[in-house]
Amino acid sequence: MDTKRNIITGKAIPVRGNDIDTDRIIPARFLKTVTFDGLGEHAFEDDRLALKEEGKTHPYDQPQYAQATVLLVNKNFGCGSSREHAPQAIARWGQGARVIIGESFAEIFYGNCQSLGIPCPVVSAEVIEELMAAVEANPEVELTVSLEDRKVTLGEKDFPIEIGDGPRGAFMAGQWDSTATLLDAKESIEKTAANLPYMNHFQRVSA
Repeated sequence: MDTKRNIITGKAIPVRGNDIDTDRIIPARFLKTVTFDGLGEHAFEDDRLALKEEGKTHPYDQPQYAQATVLLVNKNFGCGSSREHAPQAIARWGQGARVIIGESFAEIFYGNCQSLGIPCPVVSAEVIEELMAAVEANPEVELTVSLEDRKVTLGEKDFPIEIGDGPRGAFMAGQWDSTATLLDAKESIEKTAANLPYMNHFQRVSA
């Protein structure tokens, strides 16, 4: 399985609004699950229900966005509690978000996304508005995010993105999964552990 995240292309879904917190992304009543399976269908559930009662439709209920793998958001997305269920739900809705482009992200949400292999590049308010408007006008349009070139492409137009060197390097090298990295280094870790006094009843172990 290729874990590298360099160039990501896909259709997009716009979810407008600043300060969308994790409780709105996945309401607390769905946190009782033992695994994350099935969370996707409940993503933005209360927002979706509230709009339905107003005779409106949330983007996650609009069929034209069903194939989207790029999520477009505004400021401070993923604020509130640190629940990792929020990015897990987004990753499991429909085709699953492979990248989230926004004006800014809450720090813990950003880190939880990185642990799932979902880059969260940042763009200006002007750029996100242009991307959202384009997708709303034509849901079939595709966006391409290049972490190497630090840009998102819409048609023949490129827009700059911001992403920290650390996350960018981890995504490009396929080393964003810390658990997989530890498993790959199992032999080395076991060798080191065998020579640690507190792992051997404080007995001296020869090199």
